[in-house]
Amino acid sequence: MSGLFSECVEKSQQLHTALLGLREICALLQLTPMESREWYQLFVNKLLPQLRDDSFLVVAVVGGTNIGKSVIFNHIAGYRASSTGPLASGTRHPVCLVPSAFAGSHDLGEIFPGFRLRQWGRPEDALREDPDDLLFWRVSESTPSRLLVLDTPDIDSDARVNWRRADKIRQCADVLIAVLTQQKYNDAAVKQFFRRAAAEDKAVIVVFNQCALPEDESYWPLWLETFCTETGIRPEWVYVVPNDRRAAESNQLPFLERGQVDREAVGRESPGAARTDAPRDLGTDLARLRFGEIKLRTLSGALAAVLDDREGVPGFLHEVERRSGEFRSAVELLGAQDLARIDAWPTLPNSVLVAAIRNWWRSQREGWPARVHDFYNRIGDALVWPLRILRRSVRGAPVPRIDEYRGREWEVILETVGRVYERLRWLSECGNDQLRPRLQERLSGQARSALIERLRQEHERIDLEEELSQLVSAEMGRFRDESPQYYTFLKRLDSLGAAVRPVTSVVLFLTGLGPAGQAATHLLANSAIGSAMHVASDVVGGTLVAAVGESAISSSTAAGAGYLEAKFRRLQELFAGRRANWLAKILQRELLGDLLERLQLAASVPESEPFRRTIEAVHQLQAVVAATVQRKSA
Repeated sequence: MSGLFSECVEKSQQLHTALLGLREICALLQLTPMESREWYQLFVNKLLPQLRDDSFLVVAVVGGTNIGKSVIFNHIAGYRASSTGPLASGTRHPVCLVPSAFAGSHDLGEIFPGFRLRQWGRPEDALREDPDDLLFWRVSESTPSRLLVLDTPDIDSDARVNWRRADKIRQCADVLIAVLTQQKYNDAAVKQFFRRAAAEDKAVIVVFNQCALPEDESYWPLWLETFCTETGIRPEWVYVVPNDRRAAESNQLPFLERGQVDREAVGRESPGAARTDAPRDLGTDLARLRFGEIKLRTLSGALAAVLDDREGVPGFLHEVERRSGEFRSAVELLGAQDLARIDAWPTLPNSVLVAAIRNWWRSQREGWPARVHDFYNRIGDALVWPLRILRRSVRGAPVPRIDEYRGREWEVILETVGRVYERLRWLSECGNDQLRPRLQERLSGQARSALIERLRQEHERIDLEEELSQLVSAEMGRFRDESPQYYTFLKRLDSLGAAVRPVTSVVLFLTGLGPAGQAATHLLANSAIGSAMHVASDVVGGTLVAAVGESAISSSTAAGAGYLEAKFRRLQELFAGRRANWLAKILQRELLGDLLERLQLAASVPESEPFRRTIEAVHQLQAVVAATVQRKSA
C-alpha cells in the first residue's frame, strides 16, 4: 500500500502541474476560475499538502464532555500538555503538538485550513473565550515523529462554535482517537459526529476510558457493538483504560490493548487477537500505524471529490470542451460571413497604368535609344503644353486621373464599411452567446464615425502613384526574368522605334500635320483606352500608333500584343487586389482587432498540450485510486 501511496503522490503532483498550465489558457473561455471551485480548493489546500513523500498523520483525540480527552492526549504527549482536572476543563480551542523540525518543512496553515494558528505557551491558552477559530501549537520533542497530535473541544458541547471547530478538526485529521465511556458511547451528538467520520472513511481507534476493571470487561464489547452499529465506525484498535484519578494526573494510566478488531466481526474480539493486560504505550502504537494506507483512506473522500465526473476535474474538463465548442461555433459563424469581402473594387485608369509602365520601361533603356526617346519625348511634351493650356482655358484645369481614382476608391470604402456594419449588426442579434456581447460593443454610432474618420485620414496619406510604381517594378521585373526572349524582342523593337522616330516625325510634318502631328502622336501614346495595342505602342515608344491605320502589324506581333494585354490586365487586378486588401486589413484591425484570434485560441483549448496532459494525469490518478479500492476490498 505504501507503493500505491507513493504513486498517488507522484500522479497528484503531475495533475497539479497540468492544471497550472491549463489554468492560464482557460482564462480565454471566461469560465468560473479554478481557484473558486470547490474541487480545486480541496485539491490544493487539503490533498497536496498531505500527499508528500515524507507522509505524516494528523491524530485527533475526540469525544464528549468530561470523559478525559485531555488525559489521553497528555499520555500520548508524554507530559501534562493540556490542562486537566476532576471537573470538565472546557477546552474551547484545539491544541496541537508538532514533532521537532516539522514546522520548518511544512505549512501548518495548509494542514489546518480554517484555523488561525497561535503559538501555544500555557495549558490554559485553549480555555480562553475567542470568537475566532484558533489552533494553538507547539513543538514537542517527545511526540512520535511524523505524528501531529491534537486535543479538541467537546463534540457534544452546548456551544455551537465547538461543533464547528470539531467538524474542522475531523476534516483535517487522518486518525481519530474516539474516547468513549459508559455514559458517552451512545450519546446522540457523539454518534452524529462519528457517523460523519464513517462517511469520510476515517481511521478510528477506540479508547474506552474510566472503566471499572475487571467488571467492565464483559460490557465494553457490548458498548462497542452499539457504537459501531449506530455510527458505521469500524475501529482499527480498541483499548480499555481503568478509572484511576491518581494515575491520570501523574500520566501513568495503563492502556490495555484489546486486539486489532476484525472489521467484519465487530462486537467480538478477533480470533487472532492476543489479549494481554500488559500496558501499552499509545504513542508507540500510533507510530506503528501504516501511514500510507491510512493517509489514502483519509484522503479517499477528497480524491473521489476531485476526480468526480460531474463536480471534479473531469466535470471541469467537460465544461471546458462545451465552452470551447461555443467558441468554435462563433469562429465558424464569424468566418462564414466573410465580413471584409469586397466584390467591386474600382479599376485603375488605363492611362495611369500605362504611364507607370512607360516610366519603368524608360528606366530600362540604355545608350542611344534612351537618348533618342528622351529627346523626342521632351519635344512632344513641349508641343503638347500649348494644347493643355488651351484646354484648361476652355474647360478648366482637369482633375488628375489618379485623384479621380482615389475618389472612386473612397466611395467603395464607404459602401464597404456600411455593408460590414450591417453584417456585424446581424451577427450581434443572431449570433451565439460568445459572439453577441463582443460585437455589440463595436457597433455604437460613435465607434462607426471614428472608424470612418481614421479611414479617411489613412486613405489620404497613401501615395497611390508610388504604390503603383512599386507594383509595376516588381511585376515587370518578373516578366523580364521569366520571359527573357520576349523581353529581348521588345527591347529590339524599342531600339527600332528609336531609329524610325525621326522619320515618323518628318512624315507627319510632310503630310501637313506639322508640329500638331507630333503632338497628336504624343497624345495618342498617353491616352490608352485599355487595349493591348495601346500598351504595345507605349512599350515600343509609340511607333505602332502611326502604323495601326495601315494594318502594318504582323500576326506574330498581334499575338505578342495579346500576351501584353494579359500582363496589363494582371497589373490592374493585382493593384485592385492590393488596395482591397489594404481596406480589409484596416477593417479587421479596427472592427475585430484580435477578436477572431482570441476566439480561435479559446476554441482550440481542448486540442492544447495542457488540456491533454490534464486528461492524462486524471486517468492515471483514477487508476491509482481504483487500485487502492481494490486492495482495500481484498
